[in-house]
Amino acid sequence: MRRTSSPTANRAFPAPRPRKAEIATLFSEASDNFKAYGVSGHRHSPETVERLSTLTGDKVGLLFTPHLVPMIRGMHSTLYARLTKDIDNAALQALFEDAYKDEPFIDVMPFGAHPETRTTRASNMLRIALHRPDNGDTVVVLVVQDNLVKGASGQAVQCMNLMFGLEETTGLLHVPVLP
Repeated sequence: MRRTSSPTANRAFPAPRPRKAEIATLFSEASDNFKAYGVSGHRHSPETVERLSTLTGDKVGLLFTPHLVPMIRGMHSTLYARLTKDIDNAALQALFEDAYKDEPFIDVMPFGAHPETRTTRASNMLRIALHRPDNGDTVVVLVVQDNLVKGASGQAVQCMNLMFGLEETTGLLHVPVLP
């Protein structure tokens, strides 16, 4: 197997668990509703904590509560982080823009923007926007993606491309589908 520089291309991931067929997740039951699930612990929490701890070199505490929204596709995440250094908003924005400047599927939007799930529909795109309430020591990161493409199949194609030495973007540069 060819080694690549992508950490995800060489890591062996367990096979995804099949979704449970539960009455509560049927569209007819979830329609016109909004609810939290996995509050006491979500299956992706351990891998998220592991990655954040690796990136920061420190132990990371994480509160992660997903919500079920009755829509066909799309995922919106709201993340909160406590800033440990004084940094102005322009420098904070520049930090994110610099970190993702070479990532073809990540769009760091202007500071204070509000990304919408529909702008990523049927694409491998992920959009990020930063907020800083009252210019305090908390940064709020809003992230949207298409959970069926970026969250599953598109991510798999992206990793496969890297594993086989293809351009990372091969087969994934189509324009998002707006309603």
